[in-house]
Amino acid sequence: MSQLDDLIAYLDASPSPHHAVASTVTRLERAGFTRVAEGDDWTTSASGYVIRAGALIAWMQPASTAPRPRAPFRIVGAHTDSPGLRLKPRPDAGSSGWKQLAVEVYGGALLNSWLDRDLGIAGCVVDRSGGEFLVDLREPIARVPQLAIHLDRDVNERGLVLDKQQHLSPVWGTGAPRPGEFIEFVAQQTGVLAAGDIAGWDLCLFDLTPAAVIGADASLLASGRLDNLVSCWAATTALCGARPSSATQVIALFDHEEVGSESTSGAASPLLEHVLERLSLARGATRDDYLRALTASSCISADNAHAVHPNYPERHEPGHRPMVNEGPAIKVNANQRYATSARTSVLFEQCCASAGVPVQSFVSRNNMPCGSTIGPITATRLGIATVDVGVPQLSMHSARELCGTQDPIWLARALSAYFAG
Repeated sequence: MSQLDDLIAYLDASPSPHHAVASTVTRLERAGFTRVAEGDDWTTSASGYVIRAGALIAWMQPASTAPRPRAPFRIVGAHTDSPGLRLKPRPDAGSSGWKQLAVEVYGGALLNSWLDRDLGIAGCVVDRSGGEFLVDLREPIARVPQLAIHLDRDVNERGLVLDKQQHLSPVWGTGAPRPGEFIEFVAQQTGVLAAGDIAGWDLCLFDLTPAAVIGADASLLASGRLDNLVSCWAATTALCGARPSSATQVIALFDHEEVGSESTSGAASPLLEHVLERLSLARGATRDDYLRALTASSCISADNAHAVHPNYPERHEPGHRPMVNEGPAIKVNANQRYATSARTSVLFEQCCASAGVPVQSFVSRNNMPCGSTIGPITATRLGIATVDVGVPQLSMHSARELCGTQDPIWLARALSAYFAG
């Protein structure tokens, strides 16, 4: 299987953060990594991973010949979540003879992109004993229908205006809604639990259209959740292909980046710093050794960048307009929305040069503030030198996004060079 085919398989198998973790685990275990629980002893874990809900941290400890107690960390961070529609605790709704789903908008979704798409349901359900089960219903269950132009004559001139509460409830059947009916349907379709055994859920809707290579020259990749599963895949690919070195090699795939990272499985939690400290202690380090190791460590925060849009070139900063298939972009913001510094920019450029990968720069216009990433959060919590990078893409936060076919592979190669360095 080519790397592009493997990326497509990863995207299609990961309709929710929980599934992104499962897709990552498949690749890690194939490469010899073993799972450890947070409550376990980690002293025998040379290459392992830990899961917390929709987040995963995996590592490879330094080679046995390396100076181990103060070995630095080489970290690649990314996030498993994407904007979209999440099911509410009481999902059964409807009116006027339609059965609908009560959903909550998650993150900064491009709302119009969710209209008139065949939607499946994916995520995790929890039973009354606390057991967790993945749900992946890959059939056209729901749809958010757009109002016909005959009933909104000036929509093309005025622009589409959607009320998040009123206009985004998907239809999933006809008739009068009945409390508990949709979860009964989910239970029947999965065959794992009876409806009465399901105590809670973390379920999202997703576009059923599979990832696809498009363009007459087959140079483009269209898929949901490119932001930021492309980076998760590249980080996983790099770690699975790495060899033990003088550093502890780590990937940290967090959840909830799209809503601020403030959760037990987000980058603002102490999850990463606890894992790093425990890995240090497992190889005989003292607290002083651990803190000294952090000063020699670094982090690459990988999250997609904005490619120049051919229909809106005026929205991009002249001289800093990344193109697809011309390499990953280093993301810079003087106001620290990105954690890149001159020194860490050089670090990533050297990794790209070592891997034979082209590299670009992205800076937002002064009158158009940029978003942020896990980079500044990680840098602030740990004091680790960090660089923000990402694959250029169009349609960011759409239900279906677009990037080049070569850039994700180049990002994986650059991250491999970073781990090897």
